[in-house]
Amino acid sequence: MRVGPLELTAVTPDDVDELWPLLSDERLWAHEPDSVHPDPSVTRAYLERAAARWDAGLSYWTVRLAATGEAVGSGGAQHHTRGGADHWNLNYRIAVDHQGRGYAGLLVAAALAAAHEAAPERPCVAWIDAHNPASIAVARRAGLRDLGLRDNPADRPRLAWADRELDDAVYPLVEPR
Repeated sequence: MRVGPLELTAVTPDDVDELWPLLSDERLWAHEPDSVHPDPSVTRAYLERAAARWDAGLSYWTVRLAATGEAVGSGGAQHHTRGGADHWNLNYRIAVDHQGRGYAGLLVAAALAAAHEAAPERPCVAWIDAHNPASIAVARRAGLRDLGLRDNPADRPRLAWADRELDDAVYPLVEPR
């Protein structure tokens, strides 16, 4: 799918050689250093999981510059289930050397549009580290709202930036708003 200067294609494990260099860049993970991909096998496992989720109709894309084919990121929307509730997990990672050009915003806009088309009843949530102002700015520009610091079973509490209110029983607040 073409989005402005970007080409978005479903991730595959074959993208490992293109995506590992950016997913192993410690600068990309400044706000969550434990998530750095130390070797290509970590990236391959990530891509295999993301590729398998395309069976449900939507997952993450490899982001390439349409003019050159260079991979500059990954992300999109994946279906996640929590406590019997479904939501779209928004993810956007753009190579550090390509940040600041609006690519993350284009990626999030495409992910939101695809998620709303696939299952509009599910909220779209970007789980963001409270100390990541760049990611927060992307979420804000995309029209998402800060719904506070919430329990995130994947790792640690994170800010939930979403397109609608969330069920506090399913996505409990860690600190009152």
